[in-house]
Amino acid sequence: MSKEKSCSFKTSIGGSAVIEGVMMLGPKKMAVTVRKPDGELTQKITEVSKKTSAIKKIPILRGVVNFFGSMVTSVSALMYSAEFFDVEEEAEPSKFEKWLEEKLGDKLTSVIIVFSVILSLAMSIGLFFFLPMLIINGVEFLCTLLPGGGAGILVAVAENGSRHLHQIPRSLVEGVVRISIFLAYIGLASKQKDVRRLFEYHGAEHKTIFCYEAGLPLTVENCRKQTRLHPRCGTSFLVFVMIISIILFAFVPSTILLWQRLLLKLALLPVVAGVSYEIIKWAGRSDGKLVRFLSKPGLWLQKITTREPDDDELLVAIASMEAVIPEVREDGKW
Repeated sequence: MSKEKSCSFKTSIGGSAVIEGVMMLGPKKMAVTVRKPDGELTQKITEVSKKTSAIKKIPILRGVVNFFGSMVTSVSALMYSAEFFDVEEEAEPSKFEKWLEEKLGDKLTSVIIVFSVILSLAMSIGLFFFLPMLIINGVEFLCTLLPGGGAGILVAVAENGSRHLHQIPRSLVEGVVRISIFLAYIGLASKQKDVRRLFEYHGAEHKTIFCYEAGLPLTVENCRKQTRLHPRCGTSFLVFVMIISIILFAFVPSTILLWQRLLLKLALLPVVAGVSYEIIKWAGRSDGKLVRFLSKPGLWLQKITTREPDDDELLVAIASMEAVIPEVREDGKW
């Protein structure tokens, strides 16, 4: 297979790093492979539902559905990997835990996954959306201390006499604050040993996918040669979310109350996620100059969220990939 031909194939197979392992999601199967503390590999393979709802064919809306689906899949895979690394001595279940097990039974895991997804979303919205809004409110207050009250290009005066940043400057400044918080969060997290290991498995996931797309045998040597920066990574998706939010939030009136702005932006978040999904889906199918330009910020950020894996980590990623590869290669085409 020629290099040009092999590189033209883009697979829909994707995944994520978990604790000492990799999850791969194919068109028909999902596999989570984990290296246990004793060095042995353990793997969980589940069938993927073949049902395709009509909503998944509607642009924007399908992005929202896929986003939540991806979060549920990632959390469930992460919970599975965590089962092998509970180093603390098992404590006696509390009365509340016993009550939950009694009432929910086999549904308890599903409830925990949904709760974890909701909690993660709430924390992300608070940290990356609500906090920047509070910071901008402080900036507005400082603007009122400028000579003349700061009225002019940056500050608008409402009918009640209050002063606010104009919509576009507000959205830009808020976007800069949001991105700064995000980069600081990723940078601090990357200093943790466990997170660095997670980022290494993230790199192994990308290298293995690239190796499969190139049509090469899935060996450690072949995977090692691939780049760890992948344009269809979730990191790139988050970068698009940051950029699209700046554009859409510019339409939120700057003169309304804080809680009203928050509600409007919460209502726009599904649109932000949907549009970002469509962009990364388009970017995944094209190799044009515009796509390469738009993909650069996400690839730059992946230099932080991925690290070069060792051979053992690559073997884990390969095991997950091999378990989900469809019999017909075209069934896994992006």
